[in-house]
Amino acid sequence: MKNVLLWLICWLFGSNVFAQEFDLILANGRVIDPKNNRNEVLDIAIADGKIAQVASRISPSKAHKVIDVTGLVVSPGIIDMHTHVFQGTDVDSYLANGLGSLPPDGFTFRSGVTTVVDAGTSGWRNFRKFKRQTIDQSQTRILAFISIVGAGMYGRLEAQDLNDMDPVLTAFMINTYPDDIVGIKKHHYRGGDFTPVERAVEAGNIAKVPVMVDFGEHQPELSIKTLFLEKLRPGDIFTHTYSFTKNREPVVGDDNQVKPFIFEAQKRGIIFDVGHGGGSFIWHQAISSIKQGFLPDVISSDLHFWSMNSGMKDMANLMSKFLNLGMSLEDVVSRSTWKPAQVIQREELGHLTVGAEADIAVFKVLQGEFGFIDARNRMMKGSQKLEVELTLRAGKVVWDLNGMSVAPWNKAPLKY
Repeated sequence: MKNVLLWLICWLFGSNVFAQEFDLILANGRVIDPKNNRNEVLDIAIADGKIAQVASRISPSKAHKVIDVTGLVVSPGIIDMHTHVFQGTDVDSYLANGLGSLPPDGFTFRSGVTTVVDAGTSGWRNFRKFKRQTIDQSQTRILAFISIVGAGMYGRLEAQDLNDMDPVLTAFMINTYPDDIVGIKKHHYRGGDFTPVERAVEAGNIAKVPVMVDFGEHQPELSIKTLFLEKLRPGDIFTHTYSFTKNREPVVGDDNQVKPFIFEAQKRGIIFDVGHGGGSFIWHQAISSIKQGFLPDVISSDLHFWSMNSGMKDMANLMSKFLNLGMSLEDVVSRSTWKPAQVIQREELGHLTVGAEADIAVFKVLQGEFGFIDARNRMMKGSQKLEVELTLRAGKVVWDLNGMSVAPWNKAPLKY
């Protein structure tokens, strides 16, 4: 009776009904997957939101849908390790539940980003609101560094309040939400001492997570050598690496040479993060650094209202800058996927291993004449530019620039 039933199903629906074990195949793309040392033309099969198979050829008959990505680059979904997405309506706030932060889904998928890390916008006082309001409502995967300041990034006045920098309560909040919080952020303190850094590191030691430091504005200016070699631990993060601002010592000196202790710090395990933002990526700092072999560990955007419409734009544009500075495409992808996953201790992300969640970005590498702008509104010409054709989040297409995942209008049924 069972064999008769199977024969009847095959007769009614065709012999391939049992062969379609995959939901989707991305076929013929140049797969760059740094964790698995892949840089070759491969097919990727997806089933139930996971990577099901990676091979040189997977039979199209095994999938409900096949998307031909010939000539395109297929990478793990981009992890943007420095963003501000605690968006709200508090007009008195700078970023925490304020207008300066952005609703993530509107700005992630179109640039290949599937995971963002909010960089300290919330603190232990308001993280729960951020989780309910944004993290739990978004398709984009959202993780967070929480501020050592309990109020988060409400304003620069609040960032001076040492009484609100509580290592124990900060660590308690991290341990309460270990699936969401990946570290601690120190930011915008203007005092001439290392107290906020020390308290952030204390909280990091309790919770066993890294610290990200936005270091600047100190009066008098503090030594970044002391910060790197004495205050921070291996695995802690220095963001806005290529900044050039008042009251913050730059990594490249007046002689256009990278300071020798920078290489020592990177070798020690200090993580150097781009954090472009609206004011923290300056051409002469980046160009001199790359030429002298000082590469960022992580490429990140510092996405917020004031950066997205200025020099930064989005992660695809930012990654393109480093391509035009001479970094290989493999290096650029690695520092935007697998490396940040390691830094935030989320090694289930940032790769295309069978069994991993199918977060995928598909890029076109355009050749031509392009211009790229730094945080001081100065342009550098380039010949390559990344454009995102397709983004998948947990196996679902969430961005399709040119309709490559759907049927032509005159061949698809009209649905209401």
